[in-house]
Amino acid sequence: MGFIQKDALRTMITSYLGVVLGYLNKAILFILILTTEQIGLMNLLLSVGLLFAQFANLGTVYTTWKFFPFFNNKDKSHHGFIPFMLLIVSVGILIFTSISFLLRKNIEEIYISRSPLFSEYFIWIIPIGIAYVFFMVFEVYLRSLYKNLLAVVAHEIVLRLILTVLLVLLWIGWIDFEQLVIFHSISYVIPTVILILYLKKIREFHLSVSSIQISKRFKKILIQFSAINYVNTLGFVLVTSLDLLMVSQMLGLKETGVYSTMVFFAGVISVPYKSLHRVSVPLVSDYWKHRKMDKMQDLYTKFSSVSLVIGLLFFLLIWLNVDPLFSFLPTEFIAGKWIFFFLIIGKLFDMFCGLNGSILVTSKKFKYDVYFTLLLVGVVYVLNLLLIPKYGAIGAAISTLMALILYNTIRLFFVAYHFKMVPFTKLQLPLLLLGLLTLFVGSFTIQLSDNPIIQLIIQTSLFTILFIVPLYILKLDPETVGFVKKMLAKAKKALGLR
Repeated sequence: MGFIQKDALRTMITSYLGVVLGYLNKAILFILILTTEQIGLMNLLLSVGLLFAQFANLGTVYTTWKFFPFFNNKDKSHHGFIPFMLLIVSVGILIFTSISFLLRKNIEEIYISRSPLFSEYFIWIIPIGIAYVFFMVFEVYLRSLYKNLLAVVAHEIVLRLILTVLLVLLWIGWIDFEQLVIFHSISYVIPTVILILYLKKIREFHLSVSSIQISKRFKKILIQFSAINYVNTLGFVLVTSLDLLMVSQMLGLKETGVYSTMVFFAGVISVPYKSLHRVSVPLVSDYWKHRKMDKMQDLYTKFSSVSLVIGLLFFLLIWLNVDPLFSFLPTEFIAGKWIFFFLIIGKLFDMFCGLNGSILVTSKKFKYDVYFTLLLVGVVYVLNLLLIPKYGAIGAAISTLMALILYNTIRLFFVAYHFKMVPFTKLQLPLLLLGLLTLFVGSFTIQLSDNPIIQLIIQTSLFTILFIVPLYILKLDPETVGFVKKMLAKAKKALGLR
């Protein structure tokens, strides 16, 4: 995993810079400048806008992952593969923009009673959706070319810097809230433009329809694959978006503001996972093409182990310090503590299961994942209907946790049965037990001091002694420990130390 680690490290560092900016925006400026209802609106507009993009892309993302290696030929403009994908996307945009206008009144009526602001600003999901669907096409294209960093910079850094500037302008009174919503929506065009300019610079921006040299038979295969994975992608996106949509509909924008903020906080744990995933998926497609099953199995287990270590590190560090961390938030957000807990456990389980989804959807058995996802959508919808009225936003978080466990468990068994691959190793059990021990001991020291800073120091020291030190000394994950040793050796060399 040498080059994967190197590329993932760069994208992870960039992503965490984006997380810092995101924290500045959503955990500080949002809370200082906006009302809880306005926070809910901003996050809901973004969520629905990205949902629009998932509808409009018509399954082209997974198609590019799976089939681009077969068309990769720079001298022949990759046989016009990207212009063909863009034609499909353009059709999707036309269809769903039309549907959005036709169903606008119906959608507004659903939210008018509890989330009237969403009805007022609904139209601004469309610029977000259109810009992001093109961004997805170019981003996955660059991934297939093993060029990952710029897309992360454009989306995680540039976009969040723009939001920071807009929030400051609102704070000093140069713009009002309506202008903030409009400018934020339009700003999603900028990352897409950045990727286009970069593709032009490296001479990989091919738009000519005449360059499309794909046989009718292969076009049919591409369209069929896109259609099947489109249903699958939509199902998964609905699963991850239903909680926010149903919370806003059933509870209102104030609760949506708290819930969406907890979603953002919980997302911190998965940043390294996403960085690893970003650089690993193209390899999965390449291994399928060349039938390198031994390498895929090796990647599968190493990915799971590294993701588990990273996930446990962040989960334990955050949860052991959850009370002092939440003490810095306004009182209305403190109720989100258990929302955060269930969401972060779900993400940890998702990370532990590794590349099961990527292996499945890029294989010849990809059709089965559609059935799993459709089943999951139904389960999540029913769970939300049952749990949100009873437990409020915490019920939505529990539903999301159960959904991720169910979905990943089904995929794990399917990949194990059909491809004889599992992501687990014998060292992962003692690693999990070590994590549980750290969590158990930490529960007895969680209120040793009323001073949040002192409590942070106590819990972080305990975490280091009980988890970090044994992990490193016992080499419970050789891949991670080896990587840390390399980084330490480079740091010593750079500092002139022996």
